[in-house]
This record gives sequence, C-alpha cells and structure tokens, in this order.
Amino acid sequence: MFAPEGPTFRELAVQALSSVEHGYDLLAPKFDHTPFRTPESVLAPVSRALRELGPFGSGLDLCCGTGAGMDVLRQVCRERVTGVDISAGMLAVGRARETVPARAPRMEWVRADARALPFGPVFDLVVSFGAFGHFLPGERPGLFAQVRSVLRPGGRFAFPIAAPSRPGSAAYWMLAGFDAVMRVRNALWHPPFVMYYRPFRLSDVRAELARAGFAVRLHALPELGRRPDGSPRCRLVVATRAEAV
Repeated sequence: MFAPEGPTFRELAVQALSSVEHGYDLLAPKFDHTPFRTPESVLAPVSRALRELGPFGSGLDLCCGTGAGMDVLRQVCRERVTGVDISAGMLAVGRARETVPARAPRMEWVRADARALPFGPVFDLVVSFGAFGHFLPGERPGLFAQVRSVLRPGGRFAFPIAAPSRPGSAAYWMLAGFDAVMRVRNALWHPPFVMYYRPFRLSDVRAELARAGFAVRLHALPELGRRPDGSPRCRLVVATRAEAV
C-alpha cells in the first residue's frame, strides 16, 4: 500500500499519536507516497463530471492537503483556485510541487480551519476529497454552513462519496476495525486524532446539506464501477447553494 518513499511504521505511529494538525505536518513530506492521497482513478472521473457542469470562475479545495483537488480545480476554473488546510506542512508541500502552465488560473494556498473559513461568498465551486472523516458527525452542520457562506448564490459544493461496504466483506471489517482502533486511541491518548470514515453516510449527509441551504443532486461516476445490484460504486454529490435557507 505504501511506496518505498513513504513513511516508516515508526513515523506513522508518531503521527498517529499527534494531533490532526501536527500529525499531518509530520506526514506532509511523504504524504504523496501513501494511499491517503486521493488517487488519479478518482480525480479523473470527478474532473470529467465537473467539466460537464462548468466552467466555473473561482474554486476552493477544502482541506486541500498537498493539492490533489487543486489539480482538478485548475481544469474547470478560469479565474482563481484556492486551497485551504489546517496543516502548514501540507500546504508547504503543495506550494513546492505547484507548476502553473500558461493561461492557468491564479493559485493560492491558505492556512485555516475549515470550520472557520476566512472568506466571503467569493467562490463558484468548492470541492473536497477524503477529508470528512476528520469531522465528527456533530460538526458537519457547521462545516456545511461554512461552505455555503463562501459560495456565491448558485455556487456548487462537490465531493465524491463511495457506496458503503457490504456487511461482512473484507472492506467492511477493515473499516470497522480501523474506527475501533481510533476510538480506543482517542479514549486513552490526548490530543485526539479524529479520523472516522464509517459515520459519513449518504442519507445523513444529504439531509444535513438540505438543512444547510443546499439543493442536492447525485451524479454517477461510472468509471469507478458498479455494485452487484447495478448501483454505482461511487457518486459525485453536487450541492447547489439555494437563495435562502
């Protein structure tokens, strides 16, 4: 799962016993060589779907890390692309790997907490990849309200969401085991490292987005395959800011 250039077991252990912010600061130099970075197999279908919905003016990558989502935004935004993350280390790596071709939108990297975004309603598109496990379910309404506050009327909030693993499957037990380990870790060690992915369920998320003032639509990402019942393995959630909550 990890490239030879990735972190050692000891490095991962030290990171896991840190806060979320400091843990990612430590992981940042090797993050792109881990399975935690969103793979191109996911980024490419999302780019395709967003191109069909765009083009857009300004875009924001929420919890951008080293910038995988920034590459998606550069393909669909014409004016400005901004990445925001709480980890200064991840932002530094993103800036260092940045390559800006001619006629590309202007790029910015901003250190901030996603729960207190330092922007007004200046974006047409917000994306996020693989970050929602770092927010407890009770924090999501506030997070979605923050996203809505930085979107212009009619702006869109888009992110991929995978179908849940079949109960009893290897993937199901792997995620259940991971969540259990994290809960034990956080019960015994401080500061906490919040990373729980099983509670991020589509039905709950759709309802919370609607309450935050979004109209929600789902777009299948057929490139990522289908489940045995024919339903997509992964969908793109596209939440459009409504005029009033």
